[in-house]
Amino acid sequence: MAYLLHHLLTDAAAIDPSHEAVRGGGRSMSYGELNRASNGVAQALVAAGVQRGDRVAIYLPKSVEMVAAVYGALKAGAAYVPLDPRSPVRRVGVVAADCTVAAVVTTPGRAAPLLAALGEHRPDVVLLVEDGTEVDGILAAACSTYAEAVAGDPADPEVPAIDQDIAYILYTSGSTGVPKGVMLSHRNALTFVEWCAATIGVRGDDRFSNHAPLHFDLSVLDLYLAAAGGATVVLVPEDEAYLGAALVEFVNRERITVWYSVPSALTLMTRAVPDGTPATSFPTLRAVVFAGEVFPTKHLREFRALVPDVDLWNLYGPTETNVITYYRVGSVDDLPADDRTIPIGRPCRNTEVFALTAEGTVAGIGEEGELFARGSTVMKGYWGRRDRTAEVLVPDPLGRVLPDPCYRTGDLVRLRPDGDYDFLGRRDHQIKSRGYRIELGEVEAALNSHPSVAEAAAVAVAHEEWGSAIVAWVVPRAGEAVTVMSVKRHLVERIPRYMLPARVEILENGDLPRTSNGKIDRRRLTAEAAEAAEPGTAI
Repeated sequence: MAYLLHHLLTDAAAIDPSHEAVRGGGRSMSYGELNRASNGVAQALVAAGVQRGDRVAIYLPKSVEMVAAVYGALKAGAAYVPLDPRSPVRRVGVVAADCTVAAVVTTPGRAAPLLAALGEHRPDVVLLVEDGTEVDGILAAACSTYAEAVAGDPADPEVPAIDQDIAYILYTSGSTGVPKGVMLSHRNALTFVEWCAATIGVRGDDRFSNHAPLHFDLSVLDLYLAAAGGATVVLVPEDEAYLGAALVEFVNRERITVWYSVPSALTLMTRAVPDGTPATSFPTLRAVVFAGEVFPTKHLREFRALVPDVDLWNLYGPTETNVITYYRVGSVDDLPADDRTIPIGRPCRNTEVFALTAEGTVAGIGEEGELFARGSTVMKGYWGRRDRTAEVLVPDPLGRVLPDPCYRTGDLVRLRPDGDYDFLGRRDHQIKSRGYRIELGEVEAALNSHPSVAEAAAVAVAHEEWGSAIVAWVVPRAGEAVTVMSVKRHLVERIPRYMLPARVEILENGDLPRTSNGKIDRRRLTAEAAEAAEPGTAI
């Protein structure tokens, strides 16, 4: 039985060392090769002074070496900290300095800028993965190479560890603009992986896609569920991650059986499938899993029509909890006929969730409340932020004497008669305008239901008279014309006038901006809206 994440790899390597473990960038590693490479990384880190509980930064593009570095950090008894290779180096330096990384695994091209950004927080250990660039002379004496570390047949250093040790730290955007590190233990991740294996399933002949970058929590399912079943994980090229036609080709070329991503990636894939294509566009898929954002029902209906016989799962959970609820999507006929989104579902095994109303009582059927979660997937806390941790990991609000805290998600939900929860939106996405309480998710749902709209987003900006005004962005479907007037006519039939956007921007030749996780970059949209002229009157 695996009680540490890297046991999944060692167990799979013991069962079938020749089976393909990971493929990416035209290269591949078997389970035996990946196990030996991760042993080499671990040995190099330990020999250089990395100790149990230290943090090891992984600052690499998607590659088989990246996966070996992850397992190597775990085998060294450390927690890995994925750094976004596409973020400004200044922000990357802030993250690495915040958790005082003891080592960094990176490339020669990235090493010097990162170490310069770290300044006094520069780690003593640097392991370089060759990228074709020359090693800076200043770095040469202080660095060792990945190639040297994995040469030969190194043994697992077998650093003592327990399942409550921190396995990785994922940094998320903070409301103050300073990223905060979510500490997740081996047990946090394994509970989720074990639930996935029992519910979604995993087979040795499965081929998992890895669409999410390593610093995004969706990558946990791809890497570790594949290892749990001795399956193969195939890394989606970073430069193709949000190109619909390229993703469709990737799924079929790589014979992917299990896909996991944010819904917007599936929407792009749907749009890339030619009209009239029969429901055999993805012949190898057996399961598609999505999470991270709301899947507009119109787009979900279109995707479902392409994969009528594929198991479809909606997973919900903040980074701080892994996944805590799930919903199995039915047929096209089972989907809501109107603009309502599908539920986030019911609790996963070994997880307790409940919602509290504004009055502090447990929300009953049909009542709105904030969702709380308790269970072994809930994080240990935020790195170095006890005050912030105490705000969200709270004693049981129901007054029970429990040994562990509950996590306040900040998400608003409503309990359905069938036991599933509907997601209503974020507390911080709920605004007041002219005295009315408005959920921006409802505005976006109405925008997305327009037949000629491919994608839409709504944000709020400060308004001198109203308190807040809504600004919306709309991306037309390819080959279709969308005007502000057509959006106006569509919205007035679906939402109250006080919810109508004050301004609508039509993006004729572009898409909505994205974060590195693939989600809509609402922070950027809000900044752009605030910089523009103040909206005057509602449409």
